[in-house]
Amino acid sequence: MINLDELAKFLVKAKTQTYAGDGKEVPAQRPGFKELEFIEGDWEYRDSYSGFFFAPGQEVVRYKVKPVWAMAYSGGMNEKYHGDVDFAKKTFGFLKEALKQVHESRPFRGPEYFEQGDFEYIDKSMGDIRSFKGIERILYKGEEVFRQDYIGGLILSKQA
Repeated sequence: MINLDELAKFLVKAKTQTYAGDGKEVPAQRPGFKELEFIEGDWEYRDSYSGFFFAPGQEVVRYKVKPVWAMAYSGGMNEKYHGDVDFAKKTFGFLKEALKQVHESRPFRGPEYFEQGDFEYIDKSMGDIRSFKGIERILYKGEEVFRQDYIGGLILSKQA
């Protein structure tokens, strides 16, 4: 069985050093996807997504090469802002700041609430590191401009 405290600590490091930390892109395992990777000891993390205004993806953690945890996410900018690259980049910049606030007690996305300037990040989730789902939203001057659903948890195989 995987040590859940170690997994949570690793996830926080990995998430803050990949997308949220402008981590280096690695060669994609799936054509058409952007992939980011973080490796520390026996732990490996890979975030793989495709798109810009709407960008579904998946995060996978491996321990000693074996997949042990995964999260899928799907969502993006409010349709009203599709095509507005500058505003989307500002929104994603704020999203990265919110995601840097990830905590070991909820190592899925960002904090329950984060505010910076005219932007607000709101995250509602159910469950824990073993099995969870949630919705994150970004408001700009009170208007929802970004929304994303996510779901994930431990990967349990037939063999121990």
